[in-house]
Amino acid sequence: MTGLSRNFSHSVTPLCDNQTLAHIIGIERIKSLSVKIVMVKAYTQEHIYKHPWERVTSASWRKFADPENKRTLSHVLEVDTLSHKLDPLSGKLYTTRALTVHAPGPWFVRKLIGQDICHCVESTVVDAQSKSMQLTTRNISLQKFIEVEEKIRYEPHPDNPIGWTVCRQQTSIRIKPLSALASMAEKVEQRCAEKFMQNSVKGREVMERICKYLEAESGGIAL
Repeated sequence: MTGLSRNFSHSVTPLCDNQTLAHIIGIERIKSLSVKIVMVKAYTQEHIYKHPWERVTSASWRKFADPENKRTLSHVLEVDTLSHKLDPLSGKLYTTRALTVHAPGPWFVRKLIGQDICHCVESTVVDAQSKSMQLTTRNISLQKFIEVEEKIRYEPHPDNPIGWTVCRQQTSIRIKPLSALASMAEKVEQRCAEKFMQNSVKGREVMERICKYLEAESGGIAL
C-alpha cells in the first residue's frame, strides 16, 4: 500500500498553477461585479381607461400642456418639444420632448447627489393605423448615480376596442454600483419606485380628468 500511495501521489499534477488560479478568481470577481451592475428594480402597472383610444392619446398630449394640471404634476418642472416628424411612408408620428423634473427619490438622495433637478428625454411613436402609442422616457442627467427608464403603451382594450383603452407601464430603476448611492442601492431603488408609483397615480388622475373634459367637449356638454 505504501508503494502504491507513493506512486499515486507522484502521478498527481496540480489542475492549475497559482497564476492561473488568480486569473480564474479574477474572472469570477468580474462576473460577480457584472451581475451587480445589471441588477435593477423593475415593476409594471396596467390601467384601463373607459374611453376610446383617440381620446386617451389626445389626453396624453395635453397632460403637461394644461396649466391646471401643474399643481397635480408638480414634479414636472418644464416640457419642451425637440422634434415632431410624420413619416409619409409608414404614417407614424415621431416626437421627442425634453422634460425637466425633480430629481427622483427621497430628500436624502437629492442631498447625496447634490442636485435637485433631473433632465430626461421622452420619445413617442404614434401609429394611428394600428392604434398604438408608445412613450419611452430616460434620464440623461445623473446617469453616474441612477438610470431610470419608463415605457408607456396605449392600445385599444381587447374586450372593448372601440370604447376602452389599456395602458401598460413598465419602469426600471438602476443604481450605479460605484456611485455614492451604491451602499444603499436597494433602499434607494425601493424609495424611488414608491415615488414613481405615486406620480403614476397622479398622472392617471390627470388623464382621466382630461378624458372626461374631452368627452364633454365632444358632446357639447359644459363642465
